[in-house]
Amino acid sequence: MVSLLGSGDEILRLVERDLRARVLVRGNEIIITGSPSDNAFAVRVFDELIALVGQGGHLRPDAVSQALHMLRNGATERPADVLSLNILSRRGRTIRPKTLNQKRYVDAIDEHTIVFGIGPAGTGKTYLAMAKAVQALQAKQVNRIILTRPAVEAGERLGYLPGTLYDKIDPYLRPLYDALHDMLDPDSIPRLTQAGTIEVAPLAYMRGRSLNDAFIVLDEAQNTTPEQMKMFLTRLGFGSKMVVTGDVTQVDLPGGQRSGLRVVQSILDGVEDVAFTHLSSVDVVRHRLVGHIVDAYARFDAETAEQSENQLTGPHATGPRSARRADSDRSGSGARRGAAPPRR
Repeated sequence: MVSLLGSGDEILRLVERDLRARVLVRGNEIIITGSPSDNAFAVRVFDELIALVGQGGHLRPDAVSQALHMLRNGATERPADVLSLNILSRRGRTIRPKTLNQKRYVDAIDEHTIVFGIGPAGTGKTYLAMAKAVQALQAKQVNRIILTRPAVEAGERLGYLPGTLYDKIDPYLRPLYDALHDMLDPDSIPRLTQAGTIEVAPLAYMRGRSLNDAFIVLDEAQNTTPEQMKMFLTRLGFGSKMVVTGDVTQVDLPGGQRSGLRVVQSILDGVEDVAFTHLSSVDVVRHRLVGHIVDAYARFDAETAEQSENQLTGPHATGPRSARRADSDRSGSGARRGAAPPRR
């Protein structure tokens, strides 16, 4: 009961806030009173939480909130099945999907050769992809892991960095190294890197290569051009798997260049053995405020786009569309006034 209800009844209070039924705990009994539908939902909630505890899962408030969300929205998958899927375990820490869309993302990686994970910051796109890569390497499904991302600054010019070539590109690749340290023994990473079993490199290093028996992860793919995206995808070799991750709302390409991640969705839509998985603010697993921030920016972008459209099409618009309309009106008004043709 302590595992189920939490220390100081923390989990119980969280569940009670979401339930309409009244919950009373006496010893090892949970008594639920309310309408039949509210009681049935409450029973489902506690059944799923008991199943999670029975599978050795440690109930955390974020996991309970996700279970409640899935049940409330009528998800076909059981929360106990989604939240108990283990990908990697190291030093008592287990990496697993924490939301329904993350579970579908992980399943797509298992079932397809090329998978695109598209969503905002904090949804675990890159982290889960790298966990699946390490899992595949440990299971000897692949011989090496290749992690890459485009070297594009996020709004700041880094200038001429000191040191060797790898010292200069290290700031771009540091997030990938940080994730690797969570999943592998830090002492083994230099050895695996030196042996070529794990390779972390900028996207420019991929040109001209054929990548066989490898698990390849392209991170920050929204900062690729369409040409770079095509170049990367055509590196796929035999026995390999590719995962492409990115956030189409955070494009840092200079000069208004098109994002290869945006373009590829229409190009590869419907292609066999290619899957697109979309995550949203609901799947954010960082601080709860991150999800609210993502939603706020999405609303702002939508309002900005609507205002821009109104300026182009409104009665006082001065853009190209209004200019064409004004020319048309002038020509039409001349005809209505009966303007005579020029005399020869």
